[in-house]
Amino acid sequence: MVSNIDKINYLKDFKKGMHDGIPIALGYISVSFTFGLMGTSSGLLWWQTLLISMTNLTSAGQFAGLEIMVMAGSLIEMALTQFIINLRYALMSISLSQKIDDTFNLTARLATGFGVTDEIFAVAASRNKTISKYYMAGLIITPYLGWASGTAAGALLGAVIPKAVSSALGIAIYGMFMAIIIPQARDNSKYLIVIIIAATLSCCFNWIPVLKNISSGFVIIICSIIASVIGAVLYPLEDEVEK
Repeated sequence: MVSNIDKINYLKDFKKGMHDGIPIALGYISVSFTFGLMGTSSGLLWWQTLLISMTNLTSAGQFAGLEIMVMAGSLIEMALTQFIINLRYALMSISLSQKIDDTFNLTARLATGFGVTDEIFAVAASRNKTISKYYMAGLIITPYLGWASGTAAGALLGAVIPKAVSSALGIAIYGMFMAIIIPQARDNSKYLIVIIIAATLSCCFNWIPVLKNISSGFVIIICSIIASVIGAVLYPLEDEVEK
Protein backbone atom coordinates (compact mmCIF):
# COMPACT_ATOMS: atom_id res chain seq x y z
CA MET A 1 0.00 0.00 0.00
CA VAL A 2 1.28 3.46 -0.91
CA SER A 3 1.83 5.72 2.09
CA ASN A 4 0.93 9.40 2.20
CA ILE A 5 4.63 10.28 2.18
CA ASP A 6 5.13 8.24 -1.00
CA LYS A 7 2.15 9.98 -2.61
CA ILE A 8 3.64 13.37 -1.79
CA ASN A 9 7.01 12.35 -3.23
CA TYR A 10 5.38 10.96 -6.37
CA LEU A 11 3.44 14.21 -6.83
CA LYS A 12 6.66 16.19 -6.44
CA ASP A 13 8.30 13.97 -9.03
CA PHE A 14 5.42 14.53 -11.45
CA LYS A 15 5.52 18.30 -10.98
CA LYS A 16 9.30 18.31 -11.39
CA GLY A 17 8.94 16.38 -14.64
CA MET A 18 6.35 18.83 -15.96
CA HIS A 19 8.56 21.76 -14.98
CA ASP A 20 11.58 20.26 -16.75
CA GLY A 21 9.46 19.61 -19.83
CA ILE A 22 8.29 23.20 -20.30
CA PRO A 23 11.35 24.38 -22.31
CA ILE A 24 11.02 21.31 -24.53
CA ALA A 25 7.32 22.01 -25.08
CA LEU A 26 8.01 25.61 -26.08
CA GLY A 27 10.58 24.46 -28.61
CA TYR A 28 8.22 21.85 -30.01
CA ILE A 29 5.39 24.32 -30.61
CA SER A 30 7.18 26.16 -33.43
CA VAL A 31 8.25 22.97 -35.23
CA SER A 32 4.88 21.26 -34.86
CA PHE A 33 3.16 24.47 -36.03
CA THR A 34 5.12 24.10 -39.25
CA PHE A 35 4.07 20.46 -39.50
CA GLY A 36 0.43 21.51 -39.10
CA LEU A 37 0.83 24.02 -41.92
CA MET A 38 2.50 21.50 -44.20
CA GLY A 39 -0.08 18.82 -43.42
CA THR A 40 -3.09 20.87 -44.44
CA SER A 41 -1.29 22.44 -47.41
CA SER A 42 -0.50 18.89 -48.60
CA GLY A 43 -4.18 17.99 -48.67
CA LEU A 44 -4.81 16.53 -45.23
CA LEU A 45 -7.72 17.71 -43.11
CA TRP A 46 -6.82 19.53 -39.90
CA TRP A 47 -7.90 16.64 -37.68
CA GLN A 48 -5.92 14.15 -39.76
CA THR A 49 -2.79 16.26 -39.34
CA LEU A 50 -3.44 16.54 -35.60
CA LEU A 51 -4.04 12.79 -35.33
CA ILE A 52 -0.60 12.13 -36.83
CA SER A 53 1.05 14.26 -34.16
CA MET A 54 -1.01 12.72 -31.36
CA THR A 55 -0.09 9.18 -32.36
CA ASN A 56 3.55 10.00 -33.14
CA LEU A 57 6.12 12.09 -31.36
CA THR A 58 8.88 12.26 -33.93
CA SER A 59 9.45 15.41 -35.93
CA ALA A 60 11.82 13.97 -38.53
CA GLY A 61 9.69 10.85 -38.91
CA GLN A 62 6.50 12.83 -39.35
CA PHE A 63 7.92 15.20 -41.94
CA ALA A 64 9.44 12.31 -43.87
CA GLY A 65 6.22 10.33 -43.60
CA LEU A 66 4.16 13.26 -44.82
CA GLU A 67 6.36 13.59 -47.89
CA ILE A 68 5.95 9.89 -48.65
CA MET A 69 2.17 10.22 -48.31
CA VAL A 70 2.13 13.20 -50.67
CA MET A 71 4.25 11.29 -53.20
CA ALA A 72 1.95 8.25 -52.88
CA GLY A 73 4.79 6.04 -51.69
CA SER A 74 4.35 2.41 -50.75
CA LEU A 75 3.70 1.05 -47.25
CA ILE A 76 7.05 -0.75 -47.34
CA GLU A 77 8.77 2.53 -48.13
CA MET A 78 6.96 4.21 -45.26
CA ALA A 79 7.80 1.41 -42.81
CA LEU A 80 11.49 1.30 -43.73
CA THR A 81 11.82 5.09 -43.58
CA GLN A 82 10.24 5.26 -40.13
CA PHE A 83 12.35 2.35 -38.92
CA ILE A 84 15.61 3.97 -40.00
CA ILE A 85 14.73 7.45 -38.75
CA ASN A 86 13.30 6.35 -35.39
CA LEU A 87 15.65 3.49 -34.56
CA ARG A 88 17.62 5.78 -32.26
CA TYR A 89 14.66 6.01 -29.89
CA ALA A 90 14.94 2.29 -29.15
CA LEU A 91 18.57 2.79 -28.17
CA MET A 92 17.65 5.78 -26.00
CA SER A 93 14.95 3.75 -24.23
CA ILE A 94 17.41 0.94 -23.55
CA SER A 95 19.81 3.47 -22.07
CA LEU A 96 17.10 4.99 -19.85
CA SER A 97 16.12 1.53 -18.60
CA GLN A 98 19.34 1.59 -16.58
CA LYS A 99 18.13 4.64 -14.60
CA ILE A 100 14.52 3.78 -13.80
CA ASP A 101 13.36 2.75 -10.31
CA ASP A 102 10.98 0.03 -9.16
CA THR A 103 7.85 2.14 -9.77
CA PHE A 104 8.03 1.26 -13.47
CA ASN A 105 5.62 -1.47 -14.53
CA LEU A 106 4.99 -2.73 -18.06
CA THR A 107 2.45 0.01 -18.82
CA ALA A 108 4.87 2.71 -17.69
CA ARG A 109 7.65 1.22 -19.79
CA LEU A 110 5.46 1.15 -22.90
CA ALA A 111 4.27 4.72 -22.32
CA THR A 112 7.86 5.91 -21.82
CA GLY A 113 8.93 4.12 -25.00
CA PHE A 114 6.25 6.03 -26.90
CA GLY A 115 7.20 9.38 -25.39
CA VAL A 116 10.99 9.29 -25.59
CA THR A 117 12.46 11.92 -27.91
CA ASP A 118 15.97 13.33 -28.28
CA GLU A 119 15.25 16.22 -25.92
CA ILE A 120 13.30 14.19 -23.36
CA PHE A 121 16.04 11.59 -23.31
CA ALA A 122 18.71 14.26 -22.81
CA VAL A 123 16.89 15.77 -19.83
CA ALA A 124 16.10 12.41 -18.22
CA ALA A 125 19.60 11.02 -18.78
CA SER A 126 21.20 14.11 -17.23
CA ARG A 127 19.55 13.51 -13.84
CA ASN A 128 22.01 12.21 -11.28
CA LYS A 129 19.54 9.85 -9.62
CA THR A 130 17.06 7.15 -10.53
CA ILE A 131 13.92 8.13 -12.41
CA SER A 132 10.39 7.30 -11.29
CA LYS A 133 7.49 6.72 -13.65
CA TYR A 134 5.85 9.83 -12.21
CA TYR A 135 8.78 12.05 -13.19
CA MET A 136 8.81 10.57 -16.69
CA ALA A 137 5.05 11.04 -16.98
CA GLY A 138 5.38 14.74 -16.25
CA LEU A 139 8.45 15.10 -18.48
CA ILE A 140 6.61 13.49 -21.42
CA ILE A 141 3.14 15.01 -20.99
CA THR A 142 4.24 18.65 -21.21
CA PRO A 143 6.18 18.31 -24.51
CA TYR A 144 3.43 16.05 -25.86
CA LEU A 145 0.83 18.75 -25.25
CA GLY A 146 3.15 21.34 -26.82
CA TRP A 147 3.65 19.16 -29.89
CA ALA A 148 -0.07 18.46 -30.30
CA SER A 149 -1.21 22.04 -29.64
CA GLY A 150 1.37 23.45 -32.06
CA THR A 151 0.19 21.06 -34.76
CA ALA A 152 -3.45 21.97 -34.17
CA ALA A 153 -2.66 25.70 -34.34
CA GLY A 154 -0.71 25.30 -37.57
CA ALA A 155 -3.37 23.12 -39.17
CA LEU A 156 -6.23 25.44 -38.23
CA LEU A 157 -4.46 28.72 -38.99
CA GLY A 158 -2.89 27.54 -42.22
CA ALA A 159 -5.93 28.60 -44.20
CA VAL A 160 -6.08 32.13 -42.80
CA ILE A 161 -2.48 33.31 -42.46
CA PRO A 162 -0.86 34.97 -45.50
CA LYS A 163 0.78 32.68 -48.02
CA ALA A 164 4.12 34.43 -47.61
CA VAL A 165 4.11 33.74 -43.87
CA SER A 166 3.21 30.06 -44.28
CA SER A 167 5.91 29.66 -46.92
CA ALA A 168 8.48 31.25 -44.64
CA LEU A 169 7.47 28.98 -41.76
CA GLY A 170 7.83 26.02 -44.10
CA ILE A 171 11.61 26.30 -43.88
CA ALA A 172 11.58 26.04 -40.08
CA ILE A 173 12.13 22.29 -40.21
CA TYR A 174 15.35 22.81 -42.15
CA GLY A 175 16.47 25.29 -39.54
CA MET A 176 15.75 22.70 -36.85
CA PHE A 177 17.84 20.10 -38.66
CA MET A 178 20.69 22.59 -39.04
CA ALA A 179 20.48 23.40 -35.33
CA ILE A 180 20.91 19.70 -34.58
CA ILE A 181 23.84 18.92 -36.88
CA ILE A 182 25.90 22.13 -36.83
CA PRO A 183 26.96 21.95 -33.14
CA GLN A 184 27.98 18.29 -33.56
CA ALA A 185 29.90 19.02 -36.76
CA ARG A 186 31.61 22.03 -35.16
CA ASP A 187 32.78 20.06 -32.13
CA ASN A 188 33.82 16.87 -33.90
CA SER A 189 35.15 16.62 -37.47
CA LYS A 190 34.03 12.99 -37.67
CA TYR A 191 30.40 14.07 -37.56
CA LEU A 192 31.13 16.71 -40.19
CA ILE A 193 32.57 14.12 -42.58
CA VAL A 194 29.58 11.79 -42.19
CA ILE A 195 27.18 14.71 -42.68
CA ILE A 196 29.03 15.76 -45.86
CA ILE A 197 28.84 12.17 -47.15
CA ALA A 198 25.08 12.04 -46.55
CA ALA A 199 24.56 15.47 -48.15
CA THR A 200 26.66 14.49 -51.18
CA LEU A 201 24.66 11.30 -51.65
CA SER A 202 21.43 13.27 -51.40
CA CYS A 203 22.64 15.67 -54.10
CA CYS A 204 23.50 12.72 -56.33
CA PHE A 205 19.96 11.39 -56.01
CA ASN A 206 18.60 14.82 -56.80
CA TRP A 207 20.73 15.64 -59.87
CA ILE A 208 21.87 12.41 -61.53
CA PRO A 209 19.24 11.45 -64.16
CA VAL A 210 18.93 7.76 -63.28
CA LEU A 211 19.03 8.23 -59.53
CA LYS A 212 16.61 11.16 -59.42
CA ASN A 213 13.75 8.80 -60.32
CA ILE A 214 14.04 7.03 -56.96
CA SER A 215 11.35 8.12 -54.50
CA SER A 216 12.32 10.43 -51.64
CA GLY A 217 11.52 7.86 -48.96
CA PHE A 218 14.01 5.34 -50.33
CA VAL A 219 16.54 8.13 -50.85
CA ILE A 220 16.41 8.86 -47.10
CA ILE A 221 16.88 5.16 -46.32
CA ILE A 222 19.78 4.69 -48.76
CA CYS A 223 21.62 7.86 -47.75
CA SER A 224 21.20 7.13 -44.04
CA ILE A 225 22.45 3.57 -44.30
CA ILE A 226 25.42 4.32 -46.58
CA ALA A 227 26.57 7.34 -44.56
CA SER A 228 26.20 5.41 -41.29
CA VAL A 229 28.13 2.40 -42.60
CA ILE A 230 30.94 4.59 -43.94
CA GLY A 231 31.08 6.42 -40.61
CA ALA A 232 31.22 3.13 -38.70
CA VAL A 233 34.04 1.85 -40.93
CA LEU A 234 36.07 5.06 -40.76
CA TYR A 235 35.51 5.68 -37.06
CA PRO A 236 34.84 2.37 -35.27
CA LEU A 237 33.89 2.41 -31.61
CA GLU A 238 37.17 0.74 -30.64
CA ASP A 239 39.04 3.91 -31.62
CA GLU A 240 37.06 5.91 -29.09
CA VAL A 241 37.56 3.30 -26.36
CA GLU A 242 41.32 3.17 -26.87
CA LYS A 243 41.57 6.91 -26.28
